[in-house]
Amino acid sequence: MRERFWELPLSRLDREEWEALCDGCGKCCLNKIEYEDTGELAFTRVACKLLDGHSCQCSSYANRHDFVPDCVVLTPRKLKEIAWWLPSTCAYRLRHEGRPLYKWHPLISGDPETVHSAKVSVRGWTVSEAEVTEEDWEDHIIEELS
Repeated sequence: MRERFWELPLSRLDREEWEALCDGCGKCCLNKIEYEDTGELAFTRVACKLLDGHSCQCSSYANRHDFVPDCVVLTPRKLKEIAWWLPSTCAYRLRHEGRPLYKWHPLISGDPETVHSAKVSVRGWTVSEAEVTEEDWEDHIIEELS
């Protein structure tokens, strides 16, 4: 990968660089509630059934659409439409908005554990959607993730 590739415009990243931009926080795998009447978005601690709550990684990333057909495939083009529902700390959202990555981001720190030690990831505090009915998601609403 190119040196400091994360500072380039997102459209110039190759596939490997694009994937490496992910900080591994797991926040994008949290279920959200969008209120139709207000357009408000609420994050929950209810995670996709494929999220490993410790590693904050998808347990079947390459085949996730076999299990979760509506899992979003994030691309530079799609990012323009959905950046608003990504957490404010998300590297894709930050770069889309022209902002730099945080110092805890693994590309900056050189250590994939810094996202967890900075307490930015969802490590250890999610509940699987396999354990909570969608009607009960409101019981698991959390503050905006920062």
